Amino acid sequence: MPIRVLLVDDQPLLRTGFRLILEAEEEISIVGEASDGHGAVSSAKRLLPDVVLMDIRMPGKDGIEATREVLSWARGAGHSMRVLVLTTFDLDEYVVEALRAGASGFLLKDVPPDELAGAIRVVADGAAIVAPTITRRLLDRFADKLPSTREAASPGLDRLTEREREVLRLLARGMSNSEIAGRLVVSETTVKTHVGNVLTKLGLRDRVQAVVHAYETGIVRPGGAD
Repeated sequence: MPIRVLLVDDQPLLRTGFRLILEAEEEISIVGEASDGHGAVSSAKRLLPDVVLMDIRMPGKDGIEATREVLSWARGAGHSMRVLVLTTFDLDEYVVEALRAGASGFLLKDVPPDELAGAIRVVADGAAIVAPTITRRLLDRFADKLPSTREAASPGLDRLTEREREVLRLLARGMSNSEIAGRLVVSETTVKTHVGNVLTKLGLRDRVQAVVHAYETGIVRPGGAD
């Protein structure tokens, strides 16, 4: 079955461009469009897309709040909906807030057509499209501007073993499983087990959320050395 996509952007020309790109893909079906956050929420509830391609800056309800509402509703309804955020990297400081709201990643609005389609497939498959290294650079760059960035206690951290804390710290520095395995002199299988334990104990969905959580709780700090 094709991946059902809802397009959300306040610029009609951009929505048209994305539609033309994605309708050329056999595995993707555009089920609807919305021009603001309110429309995104109502359309998502009515159309039940697999992926919502969500703009951030829109009049009225912005993409961050819409993402939070859409995903909260989807969880309650038992629907596995995903949100992929669209942004302009050099101007938008709120991408991380969208990730905190539950988005599965973000794309730049000038993303090449093949990467846009590929990202939708990745997100629909349950993975995150934002590489941890990109997330880290974004956090480092905007840490002093993010409204919610702070050092805070997390109830889950005390459930992590020392090795799991170390894995979280390295993961948040943008390291892949193979790089972590090399640093700790263990197998990749062991690293995967540790990463899985970290996500489960902290109640996190994926590695991207783990990176954000590590920054929020002070496990790593913006600009910290590797």
